[in-house]
Amino acid sequence: MLIKAYTLPHPPLAIPEVGKGKEKKISKTLDALDEVGKEIKSIAPETIIFITPHSTVYSDYFHISPGSKASGDFSRFGVPNVKIETNYDEELAEDISKMGETLDLPVGIQGEQDKTLDHATMVPMYFINKYYSSYKSLRISQSGLSESDHYLLGMVIDKAVKVRNRKTVIIASSDLSHRLSKDGPYGFNKDGPEFDRLVELYLSNADFLSLMNLPSGIRRGAGECGYNSLMVLIGCLDKQKVMPKLLSYEAPFGVGYAVASFEAIGNDENRNILQKHVEHMSKLVEATRNIEDDYQKLARQSLERKIMTGEIMSVTNELPQEMIDKRAGVFVSIHKDGALRGCIGTIAPTKKCIAEEIICNAISSGSSDFRFSPVTAHELPLLTYKVDVLSPPEPIVDRSELDVKRYGVIVTSGSKRGLLLPNLDGVDTVDDQINIASGKAGILNMDKISLERFEVVRHG
Repeated sequence: MLIKAYTLPHPPLAIPEVGKGKEKKISKTLDALDEVGKEIKSIAPETIIFITPHSTVYSDYFHISPGSKASGDFSRFGVPNVKIETNYDEELAEDISKMGETLDLPVGIQGEQDKTLDHATMVPMYFINKYYSSYKSLRISQSGLSESDHYLLGMVIDKAVKVRNRKTVIIASSDLSHRLSKDGPYGFNKDGPEFDRLVELYLSNADFLSLMNLPSGIRRGAGECGYNSLMVLIGCLDKQKVMPKLLSYEAPFGVGYAVASFEAIGNDENRNILQKHVEHMSKLVEATRNIEDDYQKLARQSLERKIMTGEIMSVTNELPQEMIDKRAGVFVSIHKDGALRGCIGTIAPTKKCIAEEIICNAISSGSSDFRFSPVTAHELPLLTYKVDVLSPPEPIVDRSELDVKRYGVIVTSGSKRGLLLPNLDGVDTVDDQINIASGKAGILNMDKISLERFEVVRHG
């Protein structure tokens, strides 16, 4: 059974050999981590499950590290002599994989890219192992799936632990905002302090519904790396009364570090957080659909009809004349729970009219974006759509002619061509825009590129 859950940060400089004195600036965090280590010793769990943002991560799959054991060190941070070793709970890994299959939740041990323990796992392990090491572990990665899917993973973990009758602790390895000060690793963003304030408040009160309903925009602006680890943690505590305890919070280096514990103290059917979150998101989607224009509505109906009936919509005269008479490149992006769920488009027109372009690209966005699994029927009520109609691209001499808010960019190098739309959350500079577009195309040599810009009419 799940005994207790913790959210722990993972700053490598918390390790004295890495910090070399800098760790003294996070003394509250270190004291809290030691307190957790001592508490886990008193619990003496058989298995500790670590949810990490820095291991093998897939957009559409939860990866459980396979095998019987793993090890790692802090050589990446200049200290190869500090090493961590762990034995994995292979039985529990298999149980979680099988239970995930029954719920169509993509989770398993396939596709590991790096067997070495990551620092988001090792830092919490370091402080636990100071006091207690007689446990097996599981290392489970976040994914690009929605917060609802991460919560569902937590529910699966909790069920597997109960069925296996494993005395278990779960660790959500989670740094908060990385944008708390101009001297921090990613500079300052006004969403950073607000994100940390809200998360600290919600953790202190075990207000998991408010935590789960945090707008995706503030999360992106904050530059956090552990929000979805928290979603798995709270999923493990589904329909449970919870006693929370915030042990510490501090951020002297421009990154938020929170240490908190959560103990289930009885059943509470009213804390059906996932159901309430889905209801909340459904209301937001319904409100969005009430103001859909003809472009968005056509994209949505095209994908819905294809998934539900297998049919492809036809262009009718009921559509605005400009959608029937004009041709243009079109991008259709699909969002779920505020996160991208698929995006496919055409730089130049490939169909007879804009309407046909939308129909084709909406279906492709929901079924052929290699970054995501195909959209399923049960997801359709939770999806929102944006349609970008592109102007013809025009070549430019250099990046000074770009504006991330007004223009999209096309980067070309030989046969490789990458595109990025304008006015995207988290893309704040022209350099960001060019680098992301280049990365999408696999362009490595930035000295031999040509640039084009284009404008869009955005619907949604």
